[in-house]
Amino acid sequence: MTGTETSPTPDLSVNLAGMVMKNPVMTASGTSGYGPEYSPYLDITSLGAFVTKAVTVAERKGNPQPRTVETPGGMLNAIGLANAGLEDFLTEKVPYLSELGIPVIVNVAGHDAEEFATVCRALDEVPCITGLELNVSCPNVSDGLDYGSDAARLEPLVARVRKDVRRAKLIVKLSPNVTDISAMAQAAVNGGAEILSLINTLGGMAINVDTFKPMLANVTGGLSGPAIRPVAVRLVHKVYTEVAREAGVPIIGMGGIANWRDAAEFHLAGAAAIAVGTATFVDPTVLNQICDGLSKYLTRKGLHSIGDLVGQVRT
Repeated sequence: MTGTETSPTPDLSVNLAGMVMKNPVMTASGTSGYGPEYSPYLDITSLGAFVTKAVTVAERKGNPQPRTVETPGGMLNAIGLANAGLEDFLTEKVPYLSELGIPVIVNVAGHDAEEFATVCRALDEVPCITGLELNVSCPNVSDGLDYGSDAARLEPLVARVRKDVRRAKLIVKLSPNVTDISAMAQAAVNGGAEILSLINTLGGMAINVDTFKPMLANVTGGLSGPAIRPVAVRLVHKVYTEVAREAGVPIIGMGGIANWRDAAEFHLAGAAAIAVGTATFVDPTVLNQICDGLSKYLTRKGLHSIGDLVGQVRT
């Protein structure tokens, strides 16, 4: 190589069980609405994929206010899966999503297997929707962890939904609020999950010491942000080494990612792609910054692609 030549640009594209993304960065569910809410601040089409907030069969108003509170190194939220419902999503939200031209993943929630299946069956017929992420790990609703904390219930749930999902990629979002996340990951894979995403928020609580009252109307909520990143990295590595690597199931890693270094940690731990949520509230352009930083990092390390990083932590 002469002094005038430059290294080839690293390949940031990833393939998640057949879902091809031009880079590994996507939004985390629940943090960017359905797209239009975020579009004034960032060109969504520059992302590897866009992940919507949750969709349920019927409209949900969510939990009462206040339902967010800032904490050291993060935030607590108890939104309660507020959303417009399936019918409104199909008529009002899909037209915008269909114009993006990048993979769209819809987060799906329900009270029981039939509600999950009803939403997934309808969304599987929408061409612009590439993936369906089963939200079995929300700590902010009364039954949000019923499936996500019990492997014996999770596997048949995923298997039931699998029957109705023939086109879109089936993703299961795992909770850190369990005894053994690898057991949950194995149950999801056994049920037919093609991709795993982790982690959802950690259960937490904040109290106003002047009023003696909880800071959230819901009393407890989900903790996100940099404070949970070391936990998320550990759990991604655990699931990758104990379940996902052998099963050939890619992982979408998330939990406190705020810059390219954080993203690289997740890739080294075993994540094929990453999702960013809380950091976008601080700087909506952080997702583009992460892509740029990863590209420069790969160049410095002499690596050719994101795939060269995945699972390469030296333990």
